[in-house]
Amino acid sequence: MTRKKEVADPSLAESLLNAIQQPIALIDADGSIAYANADAEALFRSSASVLKRMKLADFVPFDSPMIALVEQVRQHGAPVTEYRVDISSPRIGADRLVDLYVGPVPDRPETVLVVFQERSMADKIERQMTHRGAARSVTGLAAMLAHEIKNPLSGIRGAAQLLETSVEEDDRSLTRLIMDETDRIVGLVDRMEIFSDERPVEKTPVNIHVVLDHVRAIAKNGFAKTIRFEDSYDPSLPPVFANRDQLVQIFLNLIKNAAEAVSSKGKDGRITLTTAFRPGIRLSVPGSKEKVSLPMEFCVHDNGPGVPDDMFPYIFDPFITSKINGSGLGLALVAKLVGEHGGVVECDSSSNGTTFRVLMPAWKEDKPLSGETKAETTQ
Repeated sequence: MTRKKEVADPSLAESLLNAIQQPIALIDADGSIAYANADAEALFRSSASVLKRMKLADFVPFDSPMIALVEQVRQHGAPVTEYRVDISSPRIGADRLVDLYVGPVPDRPETVLVVFQERSMADKIERQMTHRGAARSVTGLAAMLAHEIKNPLSGIRGAAQLLETSVEEDDRSLTRLIMDETDRIVGLVDRMEIFSDERPVEKTPVNIHVVLDHVRAIAKNGFAKTIRFEDSYDPSLPPVFANRDQLVQIFLNLIKNAAEAVSSKGKDGRITLTTAFRPGIRLSVPGSKEKVSLPMEFCVHDNGPGVPDDMFPYIFDPFITSKINGSGLGLALVAKLVGEHGGVVECDSSSNGTTFRVLMPAWKEDKPLSGETKAETTQ
């Protein structure tokens, strides 16, 4: 009996609804908003007390498909899911696309439940799956190349070395060309072999600001000597739960990409590093049923010309590059490493510059370090 009362407690139910990181609203028979959780208040840009005095039609256009969906569910009593519904309005804002789940409430006849899934979140999930799929395709290719190409190449290079000792000086340039090109191909295959590393990632709590400062120092002493760096760090940021070496690799690739984008600007080239704590979307960790929040946001922004429109949808795919001598593996590797951390990497680009945004999980003190045994943790 005690348990039943606890579940039926209105304050507990409201706490649970507010804990769900999606806007949820109850619509009464007359179209008024009977309840809205915290995320719905943010979506409608009004407090719960204000929403309860208004109708759904006050927030969306009269011809909005959402109004028709609510009425359809009320009449037929069957739930409906609709994708990419435009709910833009002066009250809610422009360019607001959502996925909608609209369903009946069994205990409240003619009351309809509406769950909003903002497309920005849905698109992140879809792109994350796409990026991981692209990385997996390179994983298989790397394993094949290591076996089918590197072994014959070593024989070709050995034969070229033998030929060099027996040909005339004028022909040695050709044997050296064979060896140089062979070494170049081996180097490319070596770079791809990192994709075939499927070992579990060893993670610890890492101070992201130490990592970013370290990567910036590498860049300033190498490929980004003439580029101005700026930063905007959140000093209260908790540690990120990640592998430090792989974080260095992720941001070294992103900063190198940014440096190449602003190279034509000379001393006017600028790279900005930012960190922030924002309520993140929840995603499944690969190889686990656990779902994690991704509140840690790390950005690398450059003031370059932006990514070409025809290339933008494919920038995380392998072998996609606008650089003359580029391999197109840098961003594919970033997508793989971020995905293995259960994170998301996003890109926003315009003629004013490009921003790569990495969302990752935060460290929780009650989470055991990688490699710890259960016995060690409890001692």
